[in-house]
Amino acid sequence: MPLTRIIEGVNQFHDSYFANHRELFEELSQGQSPDVLFITCSDSRIDPCLITQSPPGRLFVMRNVGNIIPTYGAASITEAAAIEYAVQALGVKEIIVCGHSHCGAMRGLLQVGSLSETMPMVYSWLRTHGEATRRLVIDNYPNETADRLLKIAIEQNILTQIENLETYPVVRSRLHAGTLNLHAWMYEIETGSVSVFDAAQRKFALLEQHSFPVPDPLIVTS
Repeated sequence: MPLTRIIEGVNQFHDSYFANHRELFEELSQGQSPDVLFITCSDSRIDPCLITQSPPGRLFVMRNVGNIIPTYGAASITEAAAIEYAVQALGVKEIIVCGHSHCGAMRGLLQVGSLSETMPMVYSWLRTHGEATRRLVIDNYPNETADRLLKIAIEQNILTQIENLETYPVVRSRLHAGTLNLHAWMYEIETGSVSVFDAAQRKFALLEQHSFPVPDPLIVTS
């Protein structure tokens, strides 16, 4: 999409959507109170507000390559700051970690050595924070096809990030108090469907037609 189309979109937003929802934006200018911290990949095919049909102000969104959450105390503090702010300052009650099909980051993780020369920063990010997922997949699924292995890596990566979230003091405290829930989601680009991890069944299953927020427990959180 050329820049001119982006600029046209900005003008269209201002003249149409903004004009028709002026009161909403006046309210949002006074502060935010999102319901959910939505953690997902930077992939351009993923739009959290589109997937969830959420208006502005509903989701506090954190995105990076591979929807990765470094463990508490790791070198990268950007994600830690966003999590802490969302939970402590904004008081979100739900955290969703949403991976997606055809994830280039997870494909790269399974072939991480080949990235060291061509994309050294991507290599460093995945090697540092994705090794737990890579090792689990490589050690336990040696005979799977490439496509099946990628799907397993994507799903296991989501679950790894749920575990990493629990290392954050503010998250662990709210989980213990029962005021915060964690959810593992998987979005399939080609079908538009969302699956959630069912802890009782130990597998991802299609999201049913629930009202939001999704009834607890989708995943064991404490």
